[in-house]
This record gives sequence, structure tokens and C-alpha cells, in this order.
Amino acid sequence: MKNLKKSVLTIVFATATLVSQPILAADIAAGKSKSVTCGACHGNNGISTIPMYPNLAGQKEQYLVLQLKAFRDGERKNMVMAPMSAGLSDTDIANLAAYYASLDPAGK
Repeated sequence: MKNLKKSVLTIVFATATLVSQPILAADIAAGKSKSVTCGACHGNNGISTIPMYPNLAGQKEQYLVLQLKAFRDGERKNMVMAPMSAGLSDTDIANLAAYYASLDPAGK
């Protein structure tokens, strides 16, 4: 019985670890390519030159994913971001998030 409990716990922890890991890594190069439109407001290097638009360079990847999906899915309302994110797939969003997360927040 003790070995069975240990086996079950091992399976539970192994499954939790696997589920928490991304299945496929996002493509930073594809994110960079997709970011051309974003550069108009957020800067070509993810550092905005317009005070009302946030810098994206160096933001946490998961944060960017959640925000883009919220704009796309209408959970977060914004007249500019709603149409910009409407056509993005989950893969596009993952790639954009990986790209911006990879950038130096100091713009170097």
C-alpha cells in the first residue's frame, strides 16, 4: 500500500511538471516578423516613443500572452488594441510575447 501511494504521488507530480511546461517553444524570429505593425506605437525595439503607449521590451512573456489574449477575446477593452489583436492566433501571440520578452528593456 505504501508503494502504491508513492507511485501515485510520483505520477501526480510528474504530470503536473509536464503540464506546466510549454509543449513547443515560441519562435522569437516569427514574433519579430509579426511585430512590424506593433512598432508604430510600441517602437521598433519595443521601447515606445509615445508616452501613452507602454514599452513592451523585457516584459514577462506570460504577462504579454495574457494581455494580448484579453484584448483579442474582448476581456480587456481598448479601441486601438482590439482591432490590432483580433486576427492573432495563439501561436502569433506566443511568438510576439517571446520576441518582446527577449528584448532589453533598456533598449540596448
